[in-house]
Amino acid sequence: MSSRRVGLKSTRSIGGNILITICLTLVACFMVLPLVYTVNLAFKPINELLKFPPTFFVRHPTTQNFKDLFAALGNSFIPLSRYLFNSIFISAVGTFGHVILASMAAYPLAKNKFPGKNFMFQTVVISLMFSGFVVNIPRFLLMDSLGWLDTYYAVIVPMMVSTLGLYLMKQFMEQINDAILEAARIDGASEFRIFWRIVMPNVKPAWLTLTLFAFQASWNDSGSVSLYIRQEAMKTFPLALSYVQAGGLARMGASAAVGFILMIPPITIFILTQSNVVETMKSSGMKD
Repeated sequence: MSSRRVGLKSTRSIGGNILITICLTLVACFMVLPLVYTVNLAFKPINELLKFPPTFFVRHPTTQNFKDLFAALGNSFIPLSRYLFNSIFISAVGTFGHVILASMAAYPLAKNKFPGKNFMFQTVVISLMFSGFVVNIPRFLLMDSLGWLDTYYAVIVPMMVSTLGLYLMKQFMEQINDAILEAARIDGASEFRIFWRIVMPNVKPAWLTLTLFAFQASWNDSGSVSLYIRQEAMKTFPLALSYVQAGGLARMGASAAVGFILMIPPITIFILTQSNVVETMKSSGMKD
């Protein structure tokens, strides 16, 4: 039996390909401008920061802004390392817990049938419509009644039970072929083993994308920390940097360095997970 290869020939002309490439290049350059400007701003001396009209590129780069920033943080009675530890610990534990809990909750919603399944999922969808600011007061009262104020629990637990990750993971788990799971059950595999050995590896792009989103939200979230945490020793690095930014013109250079430092961790996580994020976007609309 001979096999024949069926090729798909593009109907787009070479000129069309060139035009699309040029358009995408222009859009990419436009989107990267804020990033480039933030980097240039961090290395501008104070005379260039105060110049009007402002210049886009730095002319005389300096590291004085970073020295001023660490000098301002060094004057605090709480060491800088404590702020960094709080941020890394909250972001890492919160992100890990969010990915695991969202995945474990999404699996039965995507691949099992039980009473109330549709109602539960509709509740998750409706919860996505509400901003976090809407639930700040009831959440604060709940944390107070549990005795979690001024503890890591007040910041980590709400992040771990966010419904956005559950929705994302559920949509991707639905794309897994049910025949594969049924074959594993016939072979005697438990649901827990199926979840870890089959489901999670197949949705790796989705949970890596969720890791990026969750870490970015946690790292930049100073509102929740300031609401639930009062002790200075429990506060996070971005919150400490926000105090520097509130210093006005006297700390303008340090404020410029703050923006550069805050964007380094999310960009690093994105670089590490970039291929999987792209894969998630490519397959987000695919169904069997």
